[in-house]
Amino acid sequence: MNLADRLKSFSTPLTLATGVLLVAVLTELLGISLLVRIVTVMFVSMILVLGLQLFMGNSGILSFAHIGFMGIGAYTSVLFSMTPTAKELSNANLYPFLIPIHLPFLPSVLMGALLATFVAAVISYPLMRLSDAAAVITTFALLVIIHVVLVHWDRVTNGPRTLFGVDYYTTLWTSVVFCVITIFAVYLFKESRVGLRLRATRDDAYAAASIGINMVMMRWIAFIASAFIAGVGGALWAHFITSFSPYSFYLTETFVVLAMLVIGGPYSVSGAVVGALIVTAAREILRAIENYVNILQVFPQGFFGFTEVILAIVLILILVFRPSGILGSREISWPRFVRKQKATGDLDQPSAGVQGGSHV
Repeated sequence: MNLADRLKSFSTPLTLATGVLLVAVLTELLGISLLVRIVTVMFVSMILVLGLQLFMGNSGILSFAHIGFMGIGAYTSVLFSMTPTAKELSNANLYPFLIPIHLPFLPSVLMGALLATFVAAVISYPLMRLSDAAAVITTFALLVIIHVVLVHWDRVTNGPRTLFGVDYYTTLWTSVVFCVITIFAVYLFKESRVGLRLRATRDDAYAAASIGINMVMMRWIAFIASAFIAGVGGALWAHFITSFSPYSFYLTETFVVLAMLVIGGPYSVSGAVVGALIVTAAREILRAIENYVNILQVFPQGFFGFTEVILAIVLILILVFRPSGILGSREISWPRFVRKQKATGDLDQPSAGVQGGSHV
């Protein structure tokens, strides 16, 4: 395979990465501190959405536990990166053996991702046998379990109280580098043998089993990889916010990440990136409107919840009129914005309810 063919096969991640870099450069040139903060959080959210797409988009199973693994990655990474003095000040009940541990930023991120991966690997294998409503309910129960542990294990997480004293490491360009790496990793997984086999089980589990595909193993591998990316996203988020509580990793964040993926298109890597971009922009515009109405005191009791309500309505409309999201299973590529996929060998399209068979 020559260089042109290699570049063509990586057209989608190269195009997405270029778009991410352009947004980052434009943000840096504008130099608006608030915009830098918004875009940095958007790139971290994009990493989380890409991780969820890796599992949900290829397996067809909705996972609520994703944000739970984000929380595990966040708390684990800060326990390794915080100084002993900061740990003693922020959590007086912390286990003594955790206090002297102090690692640089990148090893701390890796430790957070690895622990999230380990937890996912240990508890998820039996769950991968479930499908449809049973799998969704089980992943939601898993999110609740993780949340309860984070809230009540005060000797590690400081309980329901805010954990503070975290060093600020996640800059705009840190989030950009990790986001670009995640784009390539998720796309490579999608095009790998495991990704193709997993989508085959999504489309027809019985037909896939008849040709020797182990559905449980394929799902398990994808779930573990998704948890790893969620752990990385949680670690980056924690070192950007620098103070948080377990309630930051529960239903509100779950809803936002799911909305980004569903609106953009759960069956493509491009859909995850576009969804994160669109929802972030929409949330900031709606928040500005909400704040402006409150400043004008149009409503004596205040005007709150407008952003969440509008976002929920948009999500409902997308599910009703375009259940495959904005991009469906299409991928953005260069140089043509819309490029028809060859009719043969298309394993990227769900069997029902989703338009597809084309790359953008």
